[in-house]
Amino acid sequence: MDHAIQHSTPAQRKAALAQLGRVMALVGQEVPWPGHGCGLAEAEYAQLDGTVRRAHLANGWFTEANVRHAFAAWAQALEPAALDRWLAAYPALEPPRPVERTIGLVLAGNIPLVGLHDVLCVWLSGHAAKVKCSSQDQALVPALVGVLDKFLPGTAERIALLNDKLGAVDAVIATGSNNTARYFEHYFGHLPRIVRKSRVSVAVLDGTETPEELAALGEDIFRYFGLGCRNVAKLYVPADFDLDRYFQAVYPWNDIVHHNKYGNNYDYIRALWLLDGVKFLENGFALLKEDAALASPVSAVYYERYTDRAQVEAALKEAADGIQCVVGHSYLPFGTAQQPGLADYADGVDTLRFLLELE
Repeated sequence: MDHAIQHSTPAQRKAALAQLGRVMALVGQEVPWPGHGCGLAEAEYAQLDGTVRRAHLANGWFTEANVRHAFAAWAQALEPAALDRWLAAYPALEPPRPVERTIGLVLAGNIPLVGLHDVLCVWLSGHAAKVKCSSQDQALVPALVGVLDKFLPGTAERIALLNDKLGAVDAVIATGSNNTARYFEHYFGHLPRIVRKSRVSVAVLDGTETPEELAALGEDIFRYFGLGCRNVAKLYVPADFDLDRYFQAVYPWNDIVHHNKYGNNYDYIRALWLLDGVKFLENGFALLKEDAALASPVSAVYYERYTDRAQVEAALKEAADGIQCVVGHSYLPFGTAQQPGLADYADGVDTLRFLLELE
């Protein structure tokens, strides 16, 4: 049944999001409770900070440093000016929505807070959400929904967090692997939907990169252990590019191999390639292999040499459905792949527009 939406206004939701951003900035920088001005009582702030500290207990990939980094990146995205720029493109948000729908969300959990954008888009659009968190990330998004409810009471009623099946919904946004995407298409094929599959990101080097730019490329590759679809998994390099420049530039990331899960992946892939007689380069914490494929295993990056830039452009165009973003000169700046803005929608599909156009 359709209900007229009588809850919060777009302006109230925007203000609550900006306040959430301020809290996420504090937690991202590990600032002690700054007082009631942040919008949370000391115990509430401590509870959120504790969720961040404990995240690695449920998911070994979610180190405290990476979770705080994700909070800080979100804080930047939620700055008032950034919110204004993003939402200005959606005049349909302003008038009261005549009807509301229930949107089913199946969230990914490969990197911290990867599903938060979908949750916020549904909430901003005035619809209600039924959210199935990933088993890999069951605490962070619910914790932030709870904080948002403090800033705008009633929010938690609009965002149902489920442990079981979605049940009846009017539309679906689901993210998963290529295999689960086929299941989603079959199961939700009768509904309006956005179904996202596996993607990777690539970097195109032209040989003129500064040491600072190549060092920043390390952020694009190794942040979150390379597990995100925005992490660079493949390098296109000029035929005469000296790969030692790459190894030298990313060396500050060498401690990553001491992380148990990453180190195990590194040892396993290295041993496998040695047994199979695969040619590869290494520097003690990262593997480099010449390969035409896009998606490389954790701890490894593929590279492909080129002589004609037009061939690279053609390859990128042909593989566009499997590429999330491209880093390099004339593309995304080095070091920014894991700092998407609010309008940098996954797979290039405008989630908010999809939600606003539902009938």
